[in-house]
Amino acid sequence: MTLDDEVKPTRRLLGIGSILHFANDGDVIWGSGINGKVASGDIPARQLDIRAVRGPKTAARLRDMGMSVPDVFGDPALLVPRLFKDRFVPTPNRDYVIVPNLHDLPLVTDQTRLVSPLWGWNRCIEEILSAKFVIASSLHGLILAEAFGVPARYLRLSETESTFKYDDYAQGTGRASLDPVRSVEEALGEGPHPAISFDADALIAAFPFDLWRR
Repeated sequence: MTLDDEVKPTRRLLGIGSILHFANDGDVIWGSGINGKVASGDIPARQLDIRAVRGPKTAARLRDMGMSVPDVFGDPALLVPRLFKDRFVPTPNRDYVIVPNLHDLPLVTDQTRLVSPLWGWNRCIEEILSAKFVIASSLHGLILAEAFGVPARYLRLSETESTFKYDDYAQGTGRASLDPVRSVEEALGEGPHPAISFDADALIAAFPFDLWRR
């Protein structure tokens, strides 16, 4: 008997993130998105079990590649308030915080307002919930803020990230796009994006519970 005989075959589940270029044939997709910096031709998989995707832009790209994609949208991080309803409580005692993506971290000089992507996720959420307004170039900074009902604005500090994933998320939550601002001052002047419209029940119902029943 070999190690291969003892270990049962498994199917991979891909969830949060712009990670579809890492998918292999047979993988199950629940809420993942396409990375706008990756061409469709660089997504090797063509036979995916897709239960939900982050937004309509990802769905359109996958359908153009010949895949079947349901109209179930949403980043799974949107479910954090529902899944951890007793763990995280908004305590808005700061006017605003700044949540950069990793590439933009060196560009944020106001350390007193910074929520670093290098911190643990529990701390990041707690810091986001300590603010009345979130200014973020981190997509998941925006997602978590809006999931908890904290007003938020997309801050574009550099051209490192494609706007694809931001607009994909926006369209999956009832907006056409997330118009970015270029500075904290502009964010404070413009204010937040419109509130999200999101069907949490549909995303939960699409979760592949069947993978654990076989």
